[in-house]
Amino acid sequence: MTKPLPSSYDEMLNADGSVRPAYAGYCQWHDEQTPDLLRRKGSEAEAFFRRTGITFNVYGNEDAEERLIPFDMVPRIVTAQQWRKLSRGIDQRVRALNAFLHDLYHRQEIVRSGRLPARLLKGNVAFLPEMVGFTPPGGVYTHIVGIDLVRTGEDDFMVLEDNARTPSGVSYMLENRETMMAMFPELFTRVRVREVSDYPRRLARSLAACAPPACKSNTPVVAVLTPGIYNSAYFEHAFLADQMGAELVEGSDLRVENGRIAMRTTRGYQPIDVLYRRVDDEYLDPLTFNPGSVLGVPGIMDVYRGGGITIANAPGTGIADDKAIYSFMPEIVEFYTGEKPILQNVPTWRCSEAEALKYVLDNLADLVVKEVHGSGGYGMLIGPTSSKKELAAFEAKLRARPENYIAQPTLSLSTVPILTRAGLAPRHVDLRPFVLVSPNGIDITPGGLTRVALKKGSLVVNSSQGGGTKDSWVLDD
Repeated sequence: MTKPLPSSYDEMLNADGSVRPAYAGYCQWHDEQTPDLLRRKGSEAEAFFRRTGITFNVYGNEDAEERLIPFDMVPRIVTAQQWRKLSRGIDQRVRALNAFLHDLYHRQEIVRSGRLPARLLKGNVAFLPEMVGFTPPGGVYTHIVGIDLVRTGEDDFMVLEDNARTPSGVSYMLENRETMMAMFPELFTRVRVREVSDYPRRLARSLAACAPPACKSNTPVVAVLTPGIYNSAYFEHAFLADQMGAELVEGSDLRVENGRIAMRTTRGYQPIDVLYRRVDDEYLDPLTFNPGSVLGVPGIMDVYRGGGITIANAPGTGIADDKAIYSFMPEIVEFYTGEKPILQNVPTWRCSEAEALKYVLDNLADLVVKEVHGSGGYGMLIGPTSSKKELAAFEAKLRARPENYIAQPTLSLSTVPILTRAGLAPRHVDLRPFVLVSPNGIDITPGGLTRVALKKGSLVVNSSQGGGTKDSWVLDD
């Protein structure tokens, strides 16, 4: 076994090298395997991913090449007791997010109370005036949510960011589990792990429960709207549509017909009840938003407001992904639930505030700085690993547009071992649990997507920035 890093919480090993209870069953099995077998299985996993087409596109490169998602065979394991606590915190946060979005687009009580500055909404491109006064079918804004968690100690899980707009990665969670079960079936007979393979069925059921007023059928028609094959997450769009038994459509397949959104089929145009869209707000309706968009459906917002279709997630939910808004989540949770947050935020400095900006500029080399609308690891600075030239360039950006950034301390993320040529070695990880919301309640998938920084010492786990993924296990009692 590898030694834990002295500065990080090792999820598998205690400081003295003994195995933590969560990993007892796995480590016993692992010690019985030969290194050659594990290396061979690693090659098999890579071949499986390549055959299945589990890839993503990397933007910003000249050819925007398609890459294989790196997969590591050592699972990330959470005990049933730890998961129960996490689930309570996730449930509380998602309830608060949905109530917050409803309030923002109606009376804005949280702004009136002084708990949230009005300046965060004014001119914010993620806040859609077109949603003001409108309540989505079933009162649900965030049908699918991804809450990014980091761990720094035994019970110290913190929320790094919220993904309430179009969270991605669930297909990798499912394929990681399928791959592990195919390669090591005997392991799952020895260690009891909670199931995740029923997620597509639960997603379909949750979306159907959000059918619009115009739907008169007991079996609502669900479709997945994709920007097309060149989108970085196209594999996931196609995978989920297939697994749910839903149609995969592009904007060109849809049109407005008799106050409904209808899709082209071999039997003519058929009305859709629920559209799980993986197209950003800006491109959803060229008559309402970007007139140059060819990815969306002209007139869909009018149909939506008229009760003819459900759009999941609701347009305008991206305001909850704003990292300046994130910094107010402790107040948001307490305002809408009347409870203290179970899951804490990472400490955050809002660079729009003069005092915070001064602190960030004075300590830039020690901080992580992010764009308030950034995602995927792009547009951010990791101070401790940046050169003097990079720090100077980012300082200029901060001074020019301070309101566009937040800063956080460089956390010592927990580690889980990965399999290397030399054996097991610790690497930093985060966790994205996936949450389904419908009028019937909140459904949290046990586990989620563990992303891992494959480079030694790296804190960047995004696949677009060189990270990989792991199977995430929640143990049964």
